[in-house]
Amino acid sequence: MMNSSGAAVEARGLTVVRGNRTVLRGLDFTVRPGRITGLLGPSGCGKSTLMRAVVGTQAKVAGTLLVLGSPAGHATLRPCVGYVTQDPSVYADLTVRQNLDYFAAILRPGRRHRDARRADVARVLAEVDLADRADALAGALSGGQLARVSLAVALLGTPELLVLDEPTVGLDPVLRRDLWNLFHRLADEHGTTLLVSSHVMDEAERCHRLLLMREGAILADGTPGALRTAARADTVEAAFLHLVDRAATRQETAE
Repeated sequence: MMNSSGAAVEARGLTVVRGNRTVLRGLDFTVRPGRITGLLGPSGCGKSTLMRAVVGTQAKVAGTLLVLGSPAGHATLRPCVGYVTQDPSVYADLTVRQNLDYFAAILRPGRRHRDARRADVARVLAEVDLADRADALAGALSGGQLARVSLAVALLGTPELLVLDEPTVGLDPVLRRDLWNLFHRLADEHGTTLLVSSHVMDEAERCHRLLLMREGAILADGTPGALRTAARADTVEAAFLHLVDRAATRQETAE
């Protein structure tokens, strides 16, 4: 599925207000299909709120938000969108395989799908390199292994869109590298669209395109190279800081 513009995700005037605070401020952006779009910015800038809006779990969303051609949260999107939250969303008292069997049964209920579910579980165990821990209790796993179980759940059913909220936070450099290699395989070999949030600026270089956020607004949208060139900076982090300073100067001038 895709909307008429060819975008996997398209937002126009996307706004979220909680209490007296505007968390997202009239965002306009698109996420291209089959690519990795990085959503980068400091903690508290609205990244998680934006991701919840995309998957349809955020309340009081105003504006237009289309996901794979349908309004965000539409029932038809459930098998098409995988979502990984910051905290592992698995059952600690079940094994890795039991967790995956359970979620696979939700996606494909009924006896006639049993063989397809088993094949799907075996596939995602291999993709996240947890086949040798399939019968371990989730509660006995390390933080990095739990993160991979959550990712495996999101990969069930081969979703068209993966929304990953800080999937590498707290992980060691080797595991972070391995996960990013997996993200690129999903995009390059399966055409999966990935929206990945992070506050770690060095991960920006691993994305095809970036949305840089601060205080509920998008400061810039472009490839890592284009953003560095525009800011005359050597790194995306330096480009981001340049954009922050420029926005602050404009605000002071307006006042």
